[in-house]
Amino acid sequence: MTTMLGVSLAGRDVLFVGGGSVAARRIPRLIEEGAAIRIVAPVLGAETTELVEQHGLTWIARTVREEDVSAAWLVHTATGDPRIDADVAAWCESARTFCVNASDGAHGSARLTAETRSGDVVVAVSSDAGVDPRRAARVRNAIAALLDRGALPVRRVRESARGRVALVGGGPGPVDLMTVRARRLIAEADVVIADRLGPVDVLTELDPDVEVVDVGKRPGHHPVPQHEINALIVAHARAGRRVVRLKGGDPFVFGRGGEEVTACLEAGVPVEVVPGPTSAVSVPQAAGIPVTHRGVSGAMHMVNGQGDLTPATLAALADDAVTTVVLMGVAGLARIVDAALAAGAPESRPVAIVESGHTSQQRTTHATLATAVADARSVGIRNPAVIVIGEVARLDLLLPVPAAEAAAAG
Repeated sequence: MTTMLGVSLAGRDVLFVGGGSVAARRIPRLIEEGAAIRIVAPVLGAETTELVEQHGLTWIARTVREEDVSAAWLVHTATGDPRIDADVAAWCESARTFCVNASDGAHGSARLTAETRSGDVVVAVSSDAGVDPRRAARVRNAIAALLDRGALPVRRVRESARGRVALVGGGPGPVDLMTVRARRLIAEADVVIADRLGPVDVLTELDPDVEVVDVGKRPGHHPVPQHEINALIVAHARAGRRVVRLKGGDPFVFGRGGEEVTACLEAGVPVEVVPGPTSAVSVPQAAGIPVTHRGVSGAMHMVNGQGDLTPATLAALADDAVTTVVLMGVAGLARIVDAALAAGAPESRPVAIVESGHTSQQRTTHATLATAVADARSVGIRNPAVIVIGEVARLDLLLPVPAAEAAAAG
């Protein structure tokens, strides 16, 4: 029978006997745990030598002796000689020191587990009878995949814990486009403060006792002003909760993430930012539109369609080799088109408007500057939508367009 323990080796003497390939594979794990590592071996392999030099490890260049185990908390023997490894295991048994015997793990008093981590949770896998590292690794990998998807309950019960905040970019909407870190932090959250757009389906995976606060904004309708959102984030964190501020796209791309970071820092609340695929790139991509393309566009200019058009934006609109991507620009489409034409952009400049990108309601309207306003009105363009202005928006950019489809596009 095997009893698994969580043992801290930080600052404690760990003796590694042998300097070959096994040492090179396993010593880095002990280094990460902060162990004080001694290596006893007549010679070292090249990889182990590199570890010794990089991390200042102690190497005793000789054959192991019984007295070497006396000061160790843990001994790992991997000399490649079963007789020597058995002697080391026997010395450890006499000294009441745990020993990992790489020659015959079943006869060592300890064994290394296959581990995976999710935040401050460590999951270890080992076999109870015999040694089967490949099976343990397969089970570990399966658990790691579930942790990465946020499918396991890793929330910590709060006991006067210090709160923290994560501003999580959820991307354009599909849950499987979120980052691994985003899924893990959401699985650990006590409170999720969520926008209207983005991966809202992930909220259905939360434990029933996770508090979800909807602060979603719509054009012309902001039920929870930004300063109140900032106050909510800080208040929950100060109460010792793990807070996820879930946003569509990326927190630092027209997401007011910088203001929320500032609010946390001013309140002394730990905060981290997790990037997400911005809609400025991912939504055009969903419609088959690259924002840059060799020989067509070598730069992208991104603009908030609700703001003033700066000289830089006007220059981008007039430049044949620049793609202008407009977010939140449906209401201002006519103003943007007029400004582009006034700046010298040709009426034939391609325009694509992608609504509800990466959802089942996605729709793309292809037009030109000359026809964009009328076409948008005729089909009833609605938010959320991303407007792409530039040669990359041509219908035939990547693949030839069937004649019927080209005729329908105008």
